[in-house]
Parts: sequence; structure tokens; C-alpha cells
Amino acid sequence: MSIVAKAPNYLQVFSDGSVKRFAPEVAPTSEESSGGYKSKDVIIDLPKAITGRIFLPDIPGPCTSSLPVLVYFHGGGFCIGSTTWLGYHHFLGDFSVVSHSIVLSVDYRLAPEHRLPIAYDDCYSSLEWLCSQVSNEPWLKQADISRVFLSGDSAGGNIVHQVAIKAMRKETLRVKVKGLLLMHTFFGSEERTEKERADGATGYVAMNDMFWKLSVPDGSNRDYFGCNFEKQEVSEAEWREFPAVTVYVAGLDFLKERGVMYAKFLQRKEVKRVKLVETENKSHVFHVFHPKSEATCSLQRQMSEFIKNN
Repeated sequence: MSIVAKAPNYLQVFSDGSVKRFAPEVAPTSEESSGGYKSKDVIIDLPKAITGRIFLPDIPGPCTSSLPVLVYFHGGGFCIGSTTWLGYHHFLGDFSVVSHSIVLSVDYRLAPEHRLPIAYDDCYSSLEWLCSQVSNEPWLKQADISRVFLSGDSAGGNIVHQVAIKAMRKETLRVKVKGLLLMHTFFGSEERTEKERADGATGYVAMNDMFWKLSVPDGSNRDYFGCNFEKQEVSEAEWREFPAVTVYVAGLDFLKERGVMYAKFLQRKEVKRVKLVETENKSHVFHVFHPKSEATCSLQRQMSEFIKNN
């Protein structure tokens, strides 16, 4: 049995189809306040093994005011990652405090065992779960489901785009998605970009291609609608109804070019509010690897301002 695909320190895929993942340090939950927030894990869909982690900030005074909800989808090329990873736990817990928002971070099923569009469907189901539990789950009693924001990094940012489209089309969904915050987003296409053709790009391109090969449906390529956003059928009327969007890119991130292309694409489609924000001299998902850094704190403040204004 041989290894047919690997991401060093994170993932090995074997010739028989089995997968081995190597998780970094994980964080336990605490239903007692720590650092200005408390956290607990919830089951979103037991048969499908979709779970989530709620972060609830400490709010002084009586618990009568409503709080916006941020639903977050982790990155990892659709193949790795978890809301339990230490970096995500600290980043999202601290963000709940800065933004005075309830955070629901979602663990969806991973490729290659569960290829796209399964991650999209799993993450959309977290919105349906939110609707069904807002009256039953004590930690959601302050949740304002008319002010829900979707966010995610890398593959999670890609998922944000797809979940937003599905939510927009579902008239019976009681959740109101007010805005999207996409970070260091993972998109692609069969056609190479200028940066992908440049000298020194071979290793980055090969790794991204590997994740896409493991993630898209069998028989699909990088022009699959989930990879290449330009291939998806969305009407002009739907683009006009698309939520406000901020696209966050990192100056040293190989995926920065794709993020800029996505923001310009939305602007061409006349999405009402599109903003591009760059963190200079930082790498891909720096907020996960360095959740306590000043750059991460600045990102959290920028995201909080977006929520406040939408």
C-alpha cells in the first residue's frame, strides 16, 4: 500500500483509498468563562457527523440584548482542518469578545472520503440547525438570526460563497445573511494565472492541484463550479441581492491573486458592497498560526467593524 497524495505533517492518502490525518494541538471547550468567553461543542447532524463549536462572549448586565451570529467554516483544502484546532479556537473565541457576537464554528465532512459538494451541503445545514435551535439552545437565546454573517478562511472562504448562494435561493430559510467575510480564499481554474505560471510557483501549484484533485467530484476538473467561481450560473437579479462582502487577502499569500480576482469579479457583477482588505507582509491563514499576534488582533477589529456596519 503506497502513499498517493500527501501534505506533510497534515495528510496522507493511500492507494487503497484510506486516509490518515495528523491533527495539530487541539483545544478543549470550557463552559466556564475564560478569556472573556465560554465555549461548548454541539451536534448539528448526528448521522452525518456534522458538529459545531459555539463561542459565547461575556456580556455584562442582564442577558436581554440580541447578538449577531458569525457562522465560521474552517480551511484546509476541504481535506483537513477542524474547529477544535488550537488556532481556530483562540481566534474565534477572542473574536466573539471583540465583536460582541455569538460564533458557531462548523466541522463539516472532509474529502476525499466526502467530495464536493458535500462540504457545501453540510455547512448550509448549519444555518438550518441554527433556525431550529435558536429557541431551544440556551446558548443561542440572545442570537439574532436576522443578523447572521458567514466567514471562513481558505477552503472555508470558498464554502462561504457557496452557502451564501444557497441561502439566498432558499426562501423558507429564516436566517438572514447580512454579510460575508472571506479570508485567504481557495479558488482555482484550469487556466493558470500569471502568478501560477511564474518561476518558483511549481510547489505551490502542485499542492493546490492535489487538494483540488482530492476534493472535486470524480470526473471533474478545476473548472468545476466550486473551484472556478466564474463557471457557476447566477442570475443578474441574484447578484443584485448578494450580501455585502469583504475579501481579506494576505500580502505574502500565494492565494492572494485569486482573492483579488474574486473581489473584482463580484464588482463586475455589480454586487452592492464589495471591499478588498490586504494585510501586508503576512502569509496564508496567519490568524490561525498566530491567533494572538497584533496582525490577527487588527484583522479581528476590521471584521468586527464590518459586522457593526451591516
